[in-house]
Amino acid sequence: MNFDLKSMDLRAAASEKCDQLVLLVAEGFAGGADPLAAIVQDALRHKDFEPKPGKSLALYQCPGVAARRVLLLGIGAGDARSVRQAVLGAQTALRTPGVRRAVLCFAAEAGAQAVSAAVHTVVHAAYVYTHTKPKAQAATLQRVVVGVARPADVAEGFAVAQAVAQGAQLAREWGNRPANHATPRLLADAARALAKHPGIDCKVLGPAEVERLKMGAFLAVARGSEEPLRLIELRYTGAGRKQAPVVLVGKGITFDTGGISIKPAPEMDEMKFDMCGAASVLGVFRALAQLQPEINVVGLIPACENMPDGRSLKPGDVVTSMSGQTIEVLNTDAEGRLVLCDALGYGMRLKPAAIVDIATLTGACVIALGGVRSGLFASDDGLAKALLDAGEEAGDPAWRMPLDEEYAEGLKSNFADLANVAGRPAGSVTAAKFLQAFVGDVPWAHLDIAGTAWKGGAAKGATGRPVGLLVHWLLARAAAPAAAPAPVTSPKARTRKATPTRPAARTAKTSRE
Repeated sequence: MNFDLKSMDLRAAASEKCDQLVLLVAEGFAGGADPLAAIVQDALRHKDFEPKPGKSLALYQCPGVAARRVLLLGIGAGDARSVRQAVLGAQTALRTPGVRRAVLCFAAEAGAQAVSAAVHTVVHAAYVYTHTKPKAQAATLQRVVVGVARPADVAEGFAVAQAVAQGAQLAREWGNRPANHATPRLLADAARALAKHPGIDCKVLGPAEVERLKMGAFLAVARGSEEPLRLIELRYTGAGRKQAPVVLVGKGITFDTGGISIKPAPEMDEMKFDMCGAASVLGVFRALAQLQPEINVVGLIPACENMPDGRSLKPGDVVTSMSGQTIEVLNTDAEGRLVLCDALGYGMRLKPAAIVDIATLTGACVIALGGVRSGLFASDDGLAKALLDAGEEAGDPAWRMPLDEEYAEGLKSNFADLANVAGRPAGSVTAAKFLQAFVGDVPWAHLDIAGTAWKGGAAKGATGRPVGLLVHWLLARAAAPAAAPAPVTSPKARTRKATPTRPAARTAKTSRE
């Protein structure tokens, strides 16, 4: 889908030839002498339309208007959230067969965030999954003209919004694909395709290379599946070689049965979404390729399946991670943290300026935050604030969760340096504490997207989050590299290597991993 930004008032919008004109009307509409203004004024006077978010009025072949179809959408105060809500209501109109060119016009002045929200939401609303539905009617929308009063004021945000939208759509597409159409090998192919863009390189490691790296935790999860694992490394080089990279690690469990600690059958199909962290990394690199910011970024995707088999990891097994720390596996359904800990260890070898992992990690985070905000855990206050601010700007919000040292007590083991699960209380926090044991003093953050990466029910599908949050954070960091956060010194922000002691009580079932 292609976008154009154009200077446009209501008179100009009325003369635009298109298949669908979407007019965004804010509260306090001033009116005018042109045909569109007259239509809006009449609709308001007769109470057929209200400029509140969620209110709409569809019209056809209006006198004096070149567009065949006109859709009035209320956007309330005109803020980004209201615009997002309004444009989502245009989903049916944007997906209508034959709608190839649409015009989205703001009836009053619009800020950069409102325009960005409109662009991102148009792409989201027009998306139709077709990969394994050959008879499905794909959206025909090819070009969208966004009309605003002063294009120069919103041009930068407009460009970013296009890139973020394309990246999020790529993440949605891979998240939505069934596990047999999104294997580790196919994810690697998707990463290689991104390397065709300038500034991006890709390296893919198989089981033999991963074994030589002594990634015992990652290997242990993968060995129960016939699908061979892949460790995918993407590099975007937008700055000098001397600049330390930011490392993004995306959990790539392409299907999660739970392993020997097998999950209940209901909704197990949704475990195809367990690679949405990996999909978000692909999406971020798609956006970086388009925006070309001055920053170095490495994306790591440990990709495999978690399956029950005669060779599968068993509860009680002890594995050795790349860091040399041993892990007692008390629950094989807590496999995401096992593949991530080795990928984090690999990332640490790159001497990163900061490292962020993204994972559909725990059902506990869904209970805590639902599907509104992603869970954010961070060892550094500056990094946490930067990620939170980026999420707010992108309309992809997160919420900071605690990392007190006391939460690590439940991870102690009599038979290894640490266990892979603690008890049910604070399950998302103890999972984050486990990961923190593998990142040393590098500024680190963990995004638990188990509640935000996809939706269930009638609207089942991947959301593309948190591509927006991550891209906005990287762009802000590229614009102000001197403000990069320094490692924290607070002793409470670190996880000490666990010492053998009697483990706390645990339950067999833990997370959404």
